[in-house]
Amino acid sequence: MTGVVSADWPEFRGPNQNGTVAAAKAPTQWSEEKNVVWYTPTRGLGWSSPVIVADRIYITSARVAETGDAELDGPQTLHLECYDVKTGKPVFDRVLMEQAGDAPKIHKKNSHASPTVLAQDGRLFVHFGHQGTACTDLEGKILWRNQDHAYAPVHGNGGSPIVVDDKIVLTCDGGEEAYTLALDSATGKEVWRTPRGITTDRSFSFCTPQWIQVEGKSQIISPGSDIVQALDPSSGQVLWSVSYEGFSVVPRPIYHRGLVFVCTGYMAPKLLAIDPTGQGDVTETHVRWTYGTGVPNTPSIVPVGDQIVMVSDGGVASGVDVATGKKVWQKRLGGNYSASPIAVGNRVYFQSELGEAIVMEIGTEPKELSRATLPGRIFASYAWLDGDWIIRSENGLYRIGER
Repeated sequence: MTGVVSADWPEFRGPNQNGTVAAAKAPTQWSEEKNVVWYTPTRGLGWSSPVIVADRIYITSARVAETGDAELDGPQTLHLECYDVKTGKPVFDRVLMEQAGDAPKIHKKNSHASPTVLAQDGRLFVHFGHQGTACTDLEGKILWRNQDHAYAPVHGNGGSPIVVDDKIVLTCDGGEEAYTLALDSATGKEVWRTPRGITTDRSFSFCTPQWIQVEGKSQIISPGSDIVQALDPSSGQVLWSVSYEGFSVVPRPIYHRGLVFVCTGYMAPKLLAIDPTGQGDVTETHVRWTYGTGVPNTPSIVPVGDQIVMVSDGGVASGVDVATGKKVWQKRLGGNYSASPIAVGNRVYFQSELGEAIVMEIGTEPKELSRATLPGRIFASYAWLDGDWIIRSENGLYRIGER
C-alpha cells in the first residue's frame, strides 16, 4: 500500500506484502560454489527473514548468553544484526533484550528470533513475540522498548509486526489469551487491543496481519485460532469476521483480485476465499469458496495471475483458480517446507527445509525449471535485491546472483 514502508525489502513477504517481486530478473541456479556473490556466517539461531534498507541487511538471532551458541533452552540474548549488502561483512550486532533461563520452551522447529524485522522511514521495529518489541534507528540504537505485553506462549514466537499509518500492529495469540495489538510507532505505547472474542481449546497462533483497502477504507486482516477478524486501524473495532476450525495459524493472508485468502491452520488446513465487503459475522454469506487439499500449515501462499500458488509443509505444491477455488494443478516436490514461496512474474521459488530450492514456471501445467541447493537448514523466506536473492540458512547469509 502506498506509504506503508520505505525500504528495498522492508518486511516479511516484501514490499507488496505477498511474496511477489515486480521484476523480470532473478537467478534460477546456484550452489555452494555457483552464483554466490558472497557468504557470511552468522551466530546463534533465528528464522526471521532478511530485511533490506539501502545498503544494509537486518536479521535477528537468539544466543545462549554465555557462549553465543544456538540452543532452544536456557538463558538467551536477543540480537539485531546488520550486514553490508555489497560485501556481506557485519556492520553491527546489538543486544536488544535478554530472555531468562526459565522462559517457556519452544517447538524444535522454531527459534527465539522468528519474527521478521519491519523497516519504515529510518526506523526498525524488532519483535520477539511474548518477549517484547523494540524500535531502533538504522544503527541499532534503541528508541523505545515495550515488554508490557508478555503472555504465555505455546511453541514460542512467530508472527511479524506490520505498520499501519502511525501504528505497529501485531498478534498476541498465546496459550491463555489471544488478541491483536496496536502500538504507537513513535512511543511504543498501547493504542488499542482487540480480543479474538471466541472460546477455543487452542488459542495459540503465529500469524502476521495484512493491511488492505476495500472501497476506499482500510482494514487490518488478522487471522487467529478458529477466527479471522477484519479490524478498523484507527480503533481496533471488528468490521467483519469469519469463523472456521483451525489453530496454530501461521501463513500470512493475502489480498488478490478483490478477495482475502486465509489458511486455517491445524489439524486439517483449508484455504478460504473471503469477500471483504461485509459487516459483522459473514461466515455464512461472504466465504466465496473453500479449498482443502495440500493447504500449508506454515508457508504463506503467493498470487500468480489467476492462481493462488502454495506448497504444503509436506512438499505438495498446488495452483488454485482465484475465481472458482478449483484445482488447476498439483505436484509433489519432495522434502518439507517452512519458508514461504516467492514469485517473480510467473516463476515461483519453493525453498525446502533441507536447503533445496525448486523453481517452477506456473501455467495450467507447471514446468520445473531448476533445482538449487545450499548447505544447512533453511526456514527463512528470501529477500530480493537488484536481481539477486538474499537467503538465510541456519549458519549464515548468502547473496545469490548471476555475474
